[in-house]
Amino acid sequence: MVSTFSRRHLLRLCLGSSAGLAISRGASRASSDPQAAIECAHAEIWRRLIDRHGIMLDFSDLDGSVIIPEPDECRLGKPNALGWWSPIENGAFFNGLYMDAAIERWRATRSGADADKAHRLANGLMLLASISDVRGFVGRGVATDGRAHYPMGSDDQTLPWFYGLWRFLSSGIATEQERTRIIAKLVETADEIVRLNWELPAEPPFGIRGGFRAFLFYQAPRLLFVARMMHRLTGDAKWGAIYDAALRERGGQGNRSRLEICEHGMVYDHGGNAHRHSWTTSNCVAAMRALWEMEEDEAVRAALARGLEASATVAMESVPDALKFDNDQELPFEPDWRMLNAHWVPQSTPREAQDLAETQAKELRKLSPRRGQELSLVREPLFAAWIVTLAPDAQALQRRAPELLRALSHYRYDRLRYSQFFPAEAAWWRLRLAGVSKDGSLTRRPQDPPSCIPRSARCV
Repeated sequence: MVSTFSRRHLLRLCLGSSAGLAISRGASRASSDPQAAIECAHAEIWRRLIDRHGIMLDFSDLDGSVIIPEPDECRLGKPNALGWWSPIENGAFFNGLYMDAAIERWRATRSGADADKAHRLANGLMLLASISDVRGFVGRGVATDGRAHYPMGSDDQTLPWFYGLWRFLSSGIATEQERTRIIAKLVETADEIVRLNWELPAEPPFGIRGGFRAFLFYQAPRLLFVARMMHRLTGDAKWGAIYDAALRERGGQGNRSRLEICEHGMVYDHGGNAHRHSWTTSNCVAAMRALWEMEEDEAVRAALARGLEASATVAMESVPDALKFDNDQELPFEPDWRMLNAHWVPQSTPREAQDLAETQAKELRKLSPRRGQELSLVREPLFAAWIVTLAPDAQALQRRAPELLRALSHYRYDRLRYSQFFPAEAAWWRLRLAGVSKDGSLTRRPQDPPSCIPRSARCV
């Protein structure tokens, strides 16, 4: 987040109104079996949406074809210096959050193959923090050479980067060598962000883009999570002091503390509740869940639990939108993002890059209406479903489970071009590990994993 006119505003230009999507009342469904649907989603992600470096792409065609930017295109900022609308726009963002699904799946299966996938995602995250000479920089993705990249990240990229590596380290999967290397990189990155007063470094000539310091829901849980996580991983007292001070520091509209902001729960700081965007808010809620797990002060923990429950209540408003998606309606999809280069101009500031992206967003809406269809009626309800499962109240989750399961099982995941259906996996495994069965009933105590994944589960 670097201005009030941010990516969320640009995406609304792309998405258009839901009325414009011409959704059929007779939308087809993938399967009545949510487990089979999720196995299909998992297969599609690993077949065509994870690149050779273990980094998730934003999209691909159904045959797996995708146009990866060349090094010169990243250097020149094509289609724009933010990398928006390219297939390597959100690698740190999506890898970091998808790690939640990967770890929860492995906890259920204890499969070596699933552990290997978590290792691949972690290696991708580490690559994204190792491609720049700018200390503390976390990239979005890599060009065809496996190294070149766009010069600006964001808070939406950097917080999931921290979160994904924390989930990986906390799982026990990491080797001692991996653990040492990852913690060293976390220390290096976090120290630099703190040195910059919680702002996020970008490469020249852009300098800084985004940060965690503001007293808003988008930032408060992020700053707290980084400080608390670093204290837990390193034992360094300075991080504990930073966390304790930041928890109760006040500021912003209403002069609230960061703990009070978290306790209030999820707020769409950009655009209000009329413009739901759970995909960006989700990593703030995930940070709160991680804080709840790490917190030892019962009063603070209770406040975080209230914030998680409030967030789940808000997120449930988006979940029914899943059923508006028509699996059989094939709107045009344009995979060639280079067509947006017709509007390209050189950029030297984040503002110039966003202005260019705004112009391109209008064109993208015309070229690829399939994007708007999937992002508003797949991405939003599935990120919302994951948010709901992050609340720790097992009884509340059981009450909500039938509606969540209907949403998860609605889609033909093998027909989706955009990777943003991946939260369906995380939501499913959190439901199962909370003891919720396929039909929504509570069949075992929370955290007692299911015995296996049926071999018969497949795309249908």
